[in-house]
Amino acid sequence: MDARTEILDRIRSALGNGAAPPPVPRDYLRTAECADPVELLTERLADYRATVRHCGPGELAATLAAVLADDPRLAVPYDLPGEWLTGYRGEVARDGDPAPLTVAELDDASAVLTGCAIAIATTGTIVLDAGPAQGRRALTLVPDHHVCVVRTDQIVAGVPDAVAALDPRRPLTWISGPSATSDIELNRVEGVHGPRRLDVVLVR
Repeated sequence: MDARTEILDRIRSALGNGAAPPPVPRDYLRTAECADPVELLTERLADYRATVRHCGPGELAATLAAVLADDPRLAVPYDLPGEWLTGYRGEVARDGDPAPLTVAELDDASAVLTGCAIAIATTGTIVLDAGPAQGRRALTLVPDHHVCVVRTDQIVAGVPDAVAALDPRRPLTWISGPSATSDIELNRVEGVHGPRRLDVVLVR
């Protein structure tokens, strides 16, 4: 008798009649609740060392200009609203207008500015799906500084709510704070797999 047969025999013996045990019913969480999704999202993002700013619709351009004041070259999706950039004084490179930016051009950008598809309060996660004002995935992974605009009506309480609202056929990028890893000797290192800095502007 080889080892594989012996192990399988032991498993069959432990199961008794050889039948698989009945599945254990699970009560999966279908939705989440929180008293104030905006406040909770702000707290979670801060836990991830992201910077959060709040503003009204009429203050967005000025807020973005302040956040991007130290970034001389900005990469944006081709369809980013022009009014978001009225206060910005640096150079703007639109990805896909007329052609996609090269990796070298993306690397040369000091920051990238996008919108988002949805934000999850309980996990502090921002989800991009390449929809309006978001661009392709590479756009938000190469530059060192990502500035993301989130409308408060895009915030959901939990992951089940986000999954229900998102289209699984789209290229989804889930972002929870700046890129970071603690794989080596448990020392946190930021910017390994994506932007080193994440600024989130929450628009009421």
